[in-house]
Amino acid sequence: MRAPTPRRFGGSALAATRQPAGSSPAPRRVLRIALLALMGALLAACVPDAPQDALDPAGPIARQQDGLWNLVFPIAVGAFVLVQGALLIAVWRFRQRPDDDDTELPKQVAGSTKLEILWTLIPAVILAGIAVPTVAAIFELAQEPEDAMQVRVVAKQYWWEFEYLDEGKEGVVTSGQLHIPTDTPVYLTMESLSAQIPDPGGIEPKEGQVASGVIHSFWVPRLAGKQDVMPGGVENLTIQADEPGRYEGQCAEFCGLSHSRMRFQVIAQDEAEFNDWIAEQSETQDPGDREGLAAEGEELFDTTTCIECHAIRGYETPEGREADIRIGPDLTHFATRDTLAGGIVENNAENLEEWLRDPQAMKAGAQMPNLGLSDDEIEALVAYLQSLD
Repeated sequence: MRAPTPRRFGGSALAATRQPAGSSPAPRRVLRIALLALMGALLAACVPDAPQDALDPAGPIARQQDGLWNLVFPIAVGAFVLVQGALLIAVWRFRQRPDDDDTELPKQVAGSTKLEILWTLIPAVILAGIAVPTVAAIFELAQEPEDAMQVRVVAKQYWWEFEYLDEGKEGVVTSGQLHIPTDTPVYLTMESLSAQIPDPGGIEPKEGQVASGVIHSFWVPRLAGKQDVMPGGVENLTIQADEPGRYEGQCAEFCGLSHSRMRFQVIAQDEAEFNDWIAEQSETQDPGDREGLAAEGEELFDTTTCIECHAIRGYETPEGREADIRIGPDLTHFATRDTLAGGIVENNAENLEEWLRDPQAMKAGAQMPNLGLSDDEIEALVAYLQSLD
């Protein structure tokens, strides 16, 4: 009986589609992908002047934490090399050879008291050596430094509010940018609150109101490590900068749609410059001293319900109503800030217009509603907000 002819696809036998002997494209593809990933990681590590380089500490708190890293990392690398080296040696030394007797088992070491003591004692000694300086640093950094400047930090979705609490600085509130004097410890008292409070009456909720927010994490890599900010709790962190400059910070805990766009800056200034800034920020705004578009915007601040969420110290409606609610950012000196929308864009007229036109388009999930403002209203509000210097 004649054997059946192999079925053909596209003019070739099915058997002919098999890979030639010795050909293995899949491992080569995996190797190429791995090499590309490794090159990408190496290039990312070579970025010059990284603004959030935790390995480039700029203050005593960050340096102390970096010292722990410098202690632990070499130990971890050494342990990794020894363990993986021993594994590779064992795999190579005791691999199966063609002439091995398949029925002969390797020498068993299970139950060896000496080996079990050895590989229990060595990690215990290493961990104890790491624990001593680590625990000491934890307790030291948890203490409130003497003569520290006091700042209240409120995490919201998706921006940070900073309120200065020391005598002579009361009433100074800003967002997106925390100004601090150099060579001075700053003790942060942090909370997470919702931007939506059922009965607006200031940032402190009344009894029975639910105002707790979500989990955030305060992180300025060059000044200190991360500190989670838990709903319903109060957390503390000390930061300090050696030199004047801008230190980039962000939320390091997923908190919603725009988590990655919840940014801020710590601006360190010498003492004289910082005191000048505090004096400027302590001033209130004089109502009714604006003309033209800015005067129209000042009136719109009340009629478009901006006053329901934003505070402007010194603002007062003809009926005597003050703007003192801090659900959204305090706008008293809005024009002096470099950024808006939670630190993601430059504070200029174009970006401010875009933000007022549709906040969600710029920052998804932001709790500022779209008020449906007309172009004329937006223009007037922009003129007013830019006059708040």
